[in-house]
Amino acid sequence: MPRTPKPTLQIGGVFHQMASTPSTSGTAPVAVVFGGAGDMGYRVVRELVARGNTKVVIADFRYDRARKFAAQQGKGTEAVFVDANVPDSLIGVLRGAAVAVNCIGPFFRYAEKVGLAAIRAGVPLVDICDDDDATVKMLALDGLARQAGVMLIVGVGWTPGLSNLLAVKAASELDEPQDCDITWVGSTSDSEGQAVILHVLHAITRSTPSFIGGGWVDLPALTHHRWVDFPEPIGRVNAYVCGHPEPLTVPRYLPKLRSVVLRGYLLPHEMQQIAKGMIDLDLLNTDKKKEAMAALLQPVLPLFAHLGEGVAPALSGIRSDVSGLKDGRLKTISYYSVDTMDRLTGIPPAIAADMLATGFLKQQPGVFAPEGCLPVEPFLERVAQREIEIEREECDGSIEDLARRTAGEATGVPPTDAARSGGDR
Repeated sequence: MPRTPKPTLQIGGVFHQMASTPSTSGTAPVAVVFGGAGDMGYRVVRELVARGNTKVVIADFRYDRARKFAAQQGKGTEAVFVDANVPDSLIGVLRGAAVAVNCIGPFFRYAEKVGLAAIRAGVPLVDICDDDDATVKMLALDGLARQAGVMLIVGVGWTPGLSNLLAVKAASELDEPQDCDITWVGSTSDSEGQAVILHVLHAITRSTPSFIGGGWVDLPALTHHRWVDFPEPIGRVNAYVCGHPEPLTVPRYLPKLRSVVLRGYLLPHEMQQIAKGMIDLDLLNTDKKKEAMAALLQPVLPLFAHLGEGVAPALSGIRSDVSGLKDGRLKTISYYSVDTMDRLTGIPPAIAADMLATGFLKQQPGVFAPEGCLPVEPFLERVAQREIEIEREECDGSIEDLARRTAGEATGVPPTDAARSGGDR
């Protein structure tokens, strides 16, 4: 696809109970990472330890695993046992902490529990919640958080998180932003965590919120396909609507937008047919079935990478497109990034937690999405410093025009008809 020059951004057991409260000795502020021995949380731990501004405590149900990982990190890193289903366990771990990051998924089950514990403990929290229904529950804690004087930042990962901030950046470069499309691509080669699998099954089996025509509407998952370009080795994908928080939060902070629609896609390409087949066979129509399927899929997930031609890349991607008026002309500005899922997901919350722990980000009582409280330019500068490459494109016309052109190239259908065949909003 056409490329523009890359810019420089300005921008439990008895033995567990003996280790249920972190040490608060020393002068460095304590950062607790819930689920820090997990598929995504381990990256948050590594990033915080490397930054050196906090004493990191890994709070995980898998205590032995957490203890070994803490020993590998050194620099005073500790491990404690936590049971996210027991409020007092969560609160006890938070005692004396300056900030916490929640990576315990699935978030439709655990985000609110950890959020309430943070409020009760009086500790600011960053999480990587990527479920729209869980985000609604987190946002509903705003009044309690304000009363307690505690800041909760929900969805500071890859998507949501980086996606939201890239949308804000694109919108800031337009005089009148109008429409926003956000697209993620995830690979079966790039994550093996059961919580990630449960999230995907949750996202593709429900009607999910989109913001269209200035209001929220529910659209069935796996519909409203649109061809979207990513850098190789991901390339062009025919993404579809699925459950994610961005359409719920971005319009709240960018009120001029008429639409915010999120789509996703799985690699390899054959995963779409597999997912649809499981749905058609009623294998995912209850929570119990989803749990069983996630447990079944987890050990064999890497094998799916070999479906089709070649091997699916161990990379994931995010793209945020915003169209609107610039100098009186209709333009679309796009920001996108491709990297490993753990880096895309784990680096942003570590940056946010570090900002809170060091005082760079002043704590504001309440519950916020990342685009509502994080300083976009300094944040993205820190992301770029970690060698996550963010690229930019600008083209004439609207997102719909871009969708028609891309669909035409993908299908060989003239652009006017391509939108009807694969580019409908």
